[in-house]
Amino acid sequence: MSNQKTAYVAIASDIIHHGHIKVIEAAAKHGEVTVGLLTDEAIATYKRMPILDYETRKKVFENFKQVKEVVKQEELSYAKNLKALKPNYVIHGDDWATGIQSQVRAEVIDILASYGGKLIEIPYTKGVSGSEIDERLRPILNTPDIRRAKLKKMLKLKPYVRAVEASNGLSGLIVEHVKVEKELQVKEYDAMWVSSLCDSTFKGKPDIELVDLTSRINTINEIMEVTTKPIILDGDTGGKIEHFVYTVKTLERLGVSAIIIEDKTGLKQNSLFGTDAVQVLDDPHEFAKKINAGKQSQITRDFMIIARLESLIAGRSIEDALCRAKIYIEEGGADGIMIHSREKDGSEIKGFLDRFRESYPEIPVVLVPTSYNHFTEEELCDMGANIIIHANHLLRSAYPAMLKTATKILECGRSKEVDDEIMSIKEVLALIPEEL
Repeated sequence: MSNQKTAYVAIASDIIHHGHIKVIEAAAKHGEVTVGLLTDEAIATYKRMPILDYETRKKVFENFKQVKEVVKQEELSYAKNLKALKPNYVIHGDDWATGIQSQVRAEVIDILASYGGKLIEIPYTKGVSGSEIDERLRPILNTPDIRRAKLKKMLKLKPYVRAVEASNGLSGLIVEHVKVEKELQVKEYDAMWVSSLCDSTFKGKPDIELVDLTSRINTINEIMEVTTKPIILDGDTGGKIEHFVYTVKTLERLGVSAIIIEDKTGLKQNSLFGTDAVQVLDDPHEFAKKINAGKQSQITRDFMIIARLESLIAGRSIEDALCRAKIYIEEGGADGIMIHSREKDGSEIKGFLDRFRESYPEIPVVLVPTSYNHFTEEELCDMGANIIIHANHLLRSAYPAMLKTATKILECGRSKEVDDEIMSIKEVLALIPEEL
């Protein structure tokens, strides 16, 4: 048995800079170095997916002369690896005493103390940040091919994908950058939902498929120019089969990750009207032909066509929805399904998912919990959801704020009274990055 001391270094970043080299060199002075390389799944739980996958990152660190071994670290916590390997030392920069990693640090100290190990912290390398480099690189590397493939990759790595509406460049920037630190996670949105309802409403148009594809594409391009996250498009009914084929080709070329089309026909009526409006469902076999035509027109395997089931909206049964789902998947080749309901208790959704998962445990399911939003994302995931879309909330928050400001200016005859309720012009200008 070797008496050689051992040192453990955990690394998540796929962007190697001299700060990482400094930590590894420091570790080598204390013993044989084992790098605990966080898996893609582990990284995805607390920040964006890595640009390079695990195997590529592993090969990089295996080629460091100071590194004896690279092992998987499957979560942000070091606990599993430290208990198994019992290294004499854990080496880390001194920048994790505060923030989200402070809890991880405390756990490391406790585990090391249990068997006589020691934490050695070295001064953080100033002037370089993997996260900042990552932020600069992502727009450069954000080609249509890379962006299009992100959604499928996320579905493999994450318990569920969290999406929210983005309807223009500004809301896209919000979705791109907003984040919250909570329970050893940095929570952020994974994807953007470009809604036909919101797109139409921001243009002052009714939600009846009046806004044409050219206009929708302009919106997509506006968002894509300033963001990097995958886009899921609300494609309404998809239009005629002959037109849908070209829509798929166009979206795929742009780098959109998925389109969701609903199995209704005739003049579109928003689903949230439910049976208060006439909801005419398409023949399921004809709708499957549309999906299949779209799938056949694809050039890549990354683009997803997801079938939206409107059975429950139209007052039909769960059995009808299940029957349609089977046809769309097996005849049409749909990459996923979205089940929609306006019932507030969520019982329809749960009833459908319980039965759907018996036949299709691996098919991605999309939920839009606008009506049943008392469920948490984790609860919806437990029911069987893979993608959860908050479909129109930025629009619904923007309108009352703008209306309130416009009304108060009228009432007061000047704008001074709204100064404390709105952003300054300097703050507005700071929202827009000078470099994209």
